[in-house]
Amino acid sequence: MTESSPDGYVYTTAADSHTHDYLWKPVLSELANLRSATTSRRLFDLGCGNGSTAAALTAAGFEVTGVDPSTNGIQIANREYPNIRLDVGSCYDDLAAKYGTFPALISLEVVEHVFLPRKFAKCVFDLLEPGGTAVISTPYHGYLKNLAIALTGKMDAHFTALWDYGHIKFWSRTTLRSLLEEAGLRVARFIRVGRIPAFAKSMVVVADRPR
Repeated sequence: MTESSPDGYVYTTAADSHTHDYLWKPVLSELANLRSATTSRRLFDLGCGNGSTAAALTAAGFEVTGVDPSTNGIQIANREYPNIRLDVGSCYDDLAAKYGTFPALISLEVVEHVFLPRKFAKCVFDLLEPGGTAVISTPYHGYLKNLAIALTGKMDAHFTALWDYGHIKFWSRTTLRSLLEEAGLRVARFIRVGRIPAFAKSMVVVADRPR
């Protein structure tokens, strides 16, 4: 997501991203737990990209609505998945006014692209109905992992400044928890995924909107 140019992130196909390999199983497991606690299948995908995750969730039995600021990504999503409501939009919009509230929300590998993360967190809160749950992922950063990156001389490659519309925020569990709790969400747990926990590729946070 970017505020200045919604066309910044370009998609070429409707294929899964490389993050799908290590994110899909834990995310689906968390959502399955939610399905067992409620009869509702409605879910919002904040930052749906090219629609590939929304399509996989639809195949798993969810009723998905999603938005992404990439007009290119939404064009691909609408062409490939015409039966899923996927629109151009971002966390900077009043999405709750347009779409209502949901018992579940996902936002995968999005918050690291957001210039105004407090607007992202407020948007998540507003889109959740009381008692609703958000499943959010972002690249993991911790002391040991960052030390290993520095010692192996890969800092420039990892924190590259040459990726147009790339990552602009680098979240730890502490900072992400602070962001979500400041918005009124209650963080339930973090799950580190991809590699061993100390060197995880990403972290998944599960957070609830209190009733």
